[in-house]
Amino acid sequence: MYTTEPLSHLAGQYLDFLHESAPGAAASDGVHTHDDRLEDLSRAAIETQGHELGGFARRLDRISTRSLTAEEQLERRMLADDIRGRIFELEEVRPWERDPQFYAALLSTTLARQALFDFAPVEERARRVVSKLRQTPRFIEAAQTNVEDPPGIFIKTGAETLDGVVTFIERDLPRAFRQLADLHLLGDLADAATEATDAIRRYTTHLRDTQAPHSRATFRLGRERFEGRLRHQDGVAVSAERLLAIAEGELVRAQGQFREVAARIDPTADATAVWSGVKAQHPAAGDLVKTVRTQLDDLRAFVERHAIVTVPDAEPIIVASTPDFYRWTAASVWSPGPFELKSLPSYYCVTDAHPSWSAERAEQHLRDLNVASLWSVSVHEAYPGHFLRSCHQRGIERIVRKSTLFAPVSFVEGWAHYCEQMMVEEGFAKDNDHIELGQTAEVLLRLARMVVGIRLHTEDMSVEQGVRFFRDEAHLDEGHARREAARGTFDPAYVLSAAGRLMLRKLRADLQAREGSSFSLKSFHDRLLGHGSVPIWLHRTLLLGDTGDELLD
Repeated sequence: MYTTEPLSHLAGQYLDFLHESAPGAAASDGVHTHDDRLEDLSRAAIETQGHELGGFARRLDRISTRSLTAEEQLERRMLADDIRGRIFELEEVRPWERDPQFYAALLSTTLARQALFDFAPVEERARRVVSKLRQTPRFIEAAQTNVEDPPGIFIKTGAETLDGVVTFIERDLPRAFRQLADLHLLGDLADAATEATDAIRRYTTHLRDTQAPHSRATFRLGRERFEGRLRHQDGVAVSAERLLAIAEGELVRAQGQFREVAARIDPTADATAVWSGVKAQHPAAGDLVKTVRTQLDDLRAFVERHAIVTVPDAEPIIVASTPDFYRWTAASVWSPGPFELKSLPSYYCVTDAHPSWSAERAEQHLRDLNVASLWSVSVHEAYPGHFLRSCHQRGIERIVRKSTLFAPVSFVEGWAHYCEQMMVEEGFAKDNDHIELGQTAEVLLRLARMVVGIRLHTEDMSVEQGVRFFRDEAHLDEGHARREAARGTFDPAYVLSAAGRLMLRKLRADLQAREGSSFSLKSFHDRLLGHGSVPIWLHRTLLLGDTGDELLD
């Protein structure tokens, strides 16, 4: 039986529910109504959340498509996919029951956003952080209760991230609130920090001393859950076999291009030796932030001069060192949410060598952030990648497309990765073979992630086999290869960066074939970002009228 409920009414209530259920995600969206709360991840709360999601699914089913505009019909499908995806994640993937990293990531990002962004006066933000820290023991108790038998590699990663959270609370939070003059509030902050870090340390001890020695669980999702995640969360209804075949074919092509570019640099050496020499040209330890800062002006100027995409007026992007809890990433951008009421800067965080590292470890880390690769990293994170996409996102009006909570990984990461190749093709650093080799190396890395991620979760590839694959097929050093293989166990969505790039390139080619001489790259990019961070099937429908085949054969 159909109802007359407007889709916009249901969408608004659904988004309010998501914000209330996930206060950290709400802050990322620019909504601060729940900034004094942590997520309730007790089993009772998780069960209630599942029931609520089911209720929204039933309400959506009762809205007749005949009562909707063509645009609303597409958004209805998008909402239905999102609801099903969240139910699937809660009930089938169950990260809240399998992975300590799930809790560590939520806690770290919710605290970091309050410290990084000037959402409110410092006193108000400090009170919110005190409240979150007071709730941390309960939050950690839920983790210990729920996660009874995590895989060993999840224990290692989760414990390391929680160690970083402790460092952040003890070192970085006091720095973030150094302007605070209220002695009573400073005392509350110190007391709450002690309560929180004591609880976290007890849990990491439990993970390492009690759970790690007896861990027998597998990290693998299995074929059905892996494919279900792609289908429900990104609208990619493709079998693992086909995805793997696509990835392997693209990898062979990219390896050929890598050898070709390397031969232009030095025709007397093999590609691995050439790449090793290029990687030796990297910033000195401590100079990474300064090096990246010098890149951004050049990238923005190129984007504007070559009519790549519109650059909206926005607050500047600040380059800074990565907080300890997030050092498993080489680089990341933290932008204010699209619903933010005040203008705020974004932060581009890069991970320099740590002062405590040996010279050998620091050298290995910096080789992976060599000058040639850094240009692609900055394209990916800033211009015209994540930062510029977030600037366009803030200008969107329809809430289903404006909210970051509906943004699929395949588009968000696919866009940023697509930009790396597109900028080189459009002439950035023309005739600089080192930069082209660095960009091609990034393609190899993402395609290797696609192959390894699929095989880790749907076949019987071991982490050690994954390490060898990254090393042999994507030219990664041992340490980098090991980090990438480990990441694939707890972040299977990293296969979607390469898949998203391929889907966007196919969309562009299909649109260009249709529009012919009237096709404009800038118009394509502006239209694409003007739709919001929505699934690529929706971009195809809006631009071409039908979804067609989203991937290359």
